[in-house]
Amino acid sequence: MEEKKIVVVGHVSLDLTPKFNMRTKVSSIGSVIKAGKLVNVGQVAIAPGGCVTNTGLALKKFGVDVKLIAKVGSDEFAEILYEKYRQQGVEPNFIVSGEDTTSYTIVLALNGCDRAFLHDSAANDSFCEEDIDYEVVKNSDYFHFGYPTLMKEFFREDKDELRKMFQKVKDFGLITSLDVTTIDPDSEQADIDWNQRLSEVLPYVDFFVPSVEELCFMLDKNKYYEIQNRASDDVCMHLSLSEDIVPMAEKVITLGCKGVLIKCGAAGMYLMTSDSIRMKELDGKISIEEWSNKRIFQNSYTPDRILSGTGAGDTSIAAFIYGICKGMTPEDTLRIAAGTGASCITEYDTLSGLLPISILKNKIQNGWKEQNFIHK
Repeated sequence: MEEKKIVVVGHVSLDLTPKFNMRTKVSSIGSVIKAGKLVNVGQVAIAPGGCVTNTGLALKKFGVDVKLIAKVGSDEFAEILYEKYRQQGVEPNFIVSGEDTTSYTIVLALNGCDRAFLHDSAANDSFCEEDIDYEVVKNSDYFHFGYPTLMKEFFREDKDELRKMFQKVKDFGLITSLDVTTIDPDSEQADIDWNQRLSEVLPYVDFFVPSVEELCFMLDKNKYYEIQNRASDDVCMHLSLSEDIVPMAEKVITLGCKGVLIKCGAAGMYLMTSDSIRMKELDGKISIEEWSNKRIFQNSYTPDRILSGTGAGDTSIAAFIYGICKGMTPEDTLRIAAGTGASCITEYDTLSGLLPISILKNKIQNGWKEQNFIHK
């Protein structure tokens, strides 16, 4: 099979992750970080972050021909990003702004609870579809865009950047996918009519790959808050496949994409695809027979250890893209995606824990234990 060329575009940041020396698991970040309290931490891990980094560099580590497009400032954080990328053998296609600073994120990752983030979007906010080098895109086979929910030009109500970009890319004949992030309920993007926005862009998106919380907030805020109130700890441990996940997947398919992959955290991931009539648009790029009318929940795999969940969703999407581009079945694609997520969380950074796909497949074939957390 001819090697597929992939381009990953979108959000980039520099992640600063302090190491918490906790002897036991904690129930919430709020139980540790309190006003007036001194919390002793260890060395800070400095690593590139964001979709372009996490998904893009994971694809590079898997041996894929990948181009990375993002926007940075002309500052010290940008220089660190350049150096980190070059250490991975990648020369990024950074758009450099003299007017913006480079985005950074402080990642609070404690053993036993979900992560929290302190984030400055910076240059990501001025990134627009006209910044993209479409010659690079045109010469690719697969286009993945991440985090319009954190990039102001792509979520502004008076703009149509997201749809225009994906429509251009689809005109080139590429397979496309879209990822998003958690939306801060107190942010301006929380006021966006995301149902409407998704209905405009998803007809040009082949695979939409949100997390269950991200998707629920976009489609039904009342349901989102109901699920949040239902859970005393990890939301994903209190999900019903039939009542929570499947209805959202069905709604997304009606909005126009060909498939939706819903990341359900420690529980696993759920894939739903459209019928063969709509999937036929991808004829010659994937197996229509294998990928049509799929309804698959893939349990997560038991990790060897848990240090940080940073990048687990993004790297699992990298494996998902890898499987599509390598002509794998949906079932095998989901297995390596789930396995990659379980491998990622064994280290504090995004990439160190990732296994080569061949080793990952062997581990799965040799009976890697699945975790059965989802309520049917």
